[in-house]
Amino acid sequence: MRRFAALYRRLDRSTGLLEKRAALVDYFRDAPARDSTWALWLLVGGKVGGAKARIASSTELRAWVAQESGLPEWLVDASYDQVGDLAETLTLLLDEPTTATAELGLADWIQTRLLPIANADAPQRREVIVDAWRQLPREQRFVFNKLLTGALRVGVSQGLVQQALAQLSGLDVSLLAQRMLAFKAPSEGFMAGLLSPLPQPGDAALPYPFFLASPLEAEPPTLGEIDEWLLEWKWDGIRVQLIRRDADIALWSRGEERMDGRFPEIEQELAALPQDAVIDGELLAWQEGALLPMPFTALQTRIQRRRPGPKILAQTPVRVLCYDLLELGGDDLRTQPLLERRQMLATLLHNHGGARLQLSPEVAVEDWSAAAVLREQARTRGVEGFMLKRRSSPYRLGRKRGDWWKWKVAPLTVDAVLLYAQSGHGRRSTLYTDYTFGLWDGDRLVPVAKAYSGLDDAEILALDRWVRAHTTERFGPVRGVVPEQVFEIGFEAVNLSARHKSGVAVRFPRILRWRHDKPAAEADKVDTLRGIAR
Repeated sequence: MRRFAALYRRLDRSTGLLEKRAALVDYFRDAPARDSTWALWLLVGGKVGGAKARIASSTELRAWVAQESGLPEWLVDASYDQVGDLAETLTLLLDEPTTATAELGLADWIQTRLLPIANADAPQRREVIVDAWRQLPREQRFVFNKLLTGALRVGVSQGLVQQALAQLSGLDVSLLAQRMLAFKAPSEGFMAGLLSPLPQPGDAALPYPFFLASPLEAEPPTLGEIDEWLLEWKWDGIRVQLIRRDADIALWSRGEERMDGRFPEIEQELAALPQDAVIDGELLAWQEGALLPMPFTALQTRIQRRRPGPKILAQTPVRVLCYDLLELGGDDLRTQPLLERRQMLATLLHNHGGARLQLSPEVAVEDWSAAAVLREQARTRGVEGFMLKRRSSPYRLGRKRGDWWKWKVAPLTVDAVLLYAQSGHGRRSTLYTDYTFGLWDGDRLVPVAKAYSGLDDAEILALDRWVRAHTTERFGPVRGVVPEQVFEIGFEAVNLSARHKSGVAVRFPRILRWRHDKPAAEADKVDTLRGIAR
């Protein structure tokens, strides 16, 4: 634990990316493989035991530290409210150990102490955790507490970790990023396979890291001549990579989830391709002969079924609009210009002739003004706007600005009333920053959206004070409030939904502004959303 705690300290105190990367390189070079595998898992956002392993709740940890320190529970809670970080609070409330103990590595602490007590009775879990508090010096105890609370945030992105491993191993960072897509839990030998220069058994079924577009904030003419750009509609589906390599057939979502079995008709099309290939595209629910795709809510019925039956396959057929060709016949094409990749993709799909794999159509316009006019028709076409891709661009790693942009239509908006508030996470854990908003359905307000972004720091502080002073009821960490504050909420689309009390589901809601000028009685009605829902 000492080595990992030292890494945490270096990362926490470093302000530059080069310093952080150097710290990571030093750690992964010297740490035992078992420890480095767990360190990698934690640094990229993994938690000890995953979602199903209960080691200690926040309430239990506060009660146990009160017992161990001899402090009243109200003082522990007050300290937590002041500090804002539970791991730090637990660390500060306990004295330094008086005797030295044998050093255990990170993997041993997790595998021999924490995982064996997951979901055990409270006294057994308390005994192990309090014993660790009595043994570990403050710096190591702090990191140990971070493992318990699952909040190991230290300013390190997955990309930076991959860069450090690439520097250490000499491998291309894109290969490491690709292999890490299969990193679902720490296991023996994972680091050796990850850093091996030789092909690994699972490589054939892995996707490439997705190239992500950035929001276009400037006016499109600043990008240069429109002939340099490929314009495609921005579809509202699931971004996927379709993989056929030898006997391997795989569908991967952008969320790094393998979707085998959920879309058998697409797997059949892949198997029938004339060549091995890796295709990037958008999975959409689309009825044969229809001019527009079905709403995203229809696609959700397919996502939830790992083995859909004939009825679901008939009710919600799917297709993939193919954007890009990343690999053909075993050759990596990502460094070639988009124009050449697209030409090869068109040839591949033409030779294939399958109806469920279609080339995403290019939108031909004379100039940016004509594109802007056409973009205003986006919602009537069931799309979110345009994708703008430089014809000469390679297929990059992650979100690199400059070559791919998403030029979306202005959001739809409603004025909604704040109904509930919940505390946030990390540095916002002491503030109410997660909100639920409602619209009028007759003479009552019904929830329609949850949002946590859009307010500046001053507004968050002001709203937090208001929430505390106007709480009407409590549901665990959630507070119901007096329904009088109105906010303008923006969203991308709205669909009819039987799963929601309001009968509608909005896509990607966020706060646009706080409407101090508007009383709650003048907020919008649910019928406003129902009228535009698909």
